[in-house]
Amino acid sequence: MTIRVLIADDEALLRMAFGMVLEAQPDLAPVGEAEDGAQAVELARELRPDVVLMDVRMPGTDGIEATRQVVRVSPQSRVLILTTFDLDEYAFAGLSAGASGFLLKNTRPEELLTAIRNVAAGDAVVSPRITRRLLESFRPHLPDGSSVARDRDERLNRLSVREREVLVQVGCGLSNAEIAATLYLAEATVKSHLGRILHKLELRDRVQAVIFAYESRLIHPA
Repeated sequence: MTIRVLIADDEALLRMAFGMVLEAQPDLAPVGEAEDGAQAVELARELRPDVVLMDVRMPGTDGIEATRQVVRVSPQSRVLILTTFDLDEYAFAGLSAGASGFLLKNTRPEELLTAIRNVAAGDAVVSPRITRRLLESFRPHLPDGSSVARDRDERLNRLSVREREVLVQVGCGLSNAEIAATLYLAEATVKSHLGRILHKLELRDRVQAVIFAYESRLIHPA
């Protein structure tokens, strides 16, 4: 199947460059270009792309708000945030808004292509350890009131004891292989547990699971 990609960036040259990289791949196809967040939302609603490459800093509706709207109007679309700096001040907000990961704009073409394919397959492109560092860097943005934890309790109660254990390890930044070693499970079993966790908690991917673990106070940042 061809992965359909919408490119949202206010720089025309970057949109053209991304499009050329995509067009050279037999399994990827650019289906539209947006020069600001509002246009990205409208095109996502109209075109239903598999993946949206979303710049953060754009005039008018920025990439964060656009991400929030895209995942609402086109739930099947996965958003890949594009940032200029490794720990962009908007990265946490983008992930919280529903993005499936973030990528540096100066990444190599092959890394961009791999990231797009992974996101389209339902995976997160941010490694667990990078995700943890990102969240802890933006720890002040995490809600600190008990009301948030209470709101999440009902959803946490959907999980089995083992699923909670796996979610804790995911939130701590461990990969599936590391979780398997820690909990004495097969890696395939960990992957199955994670799939059920995402389904029960109504989460999009691993990144959202990590954010949930922090927001629900299942994990307390050190």
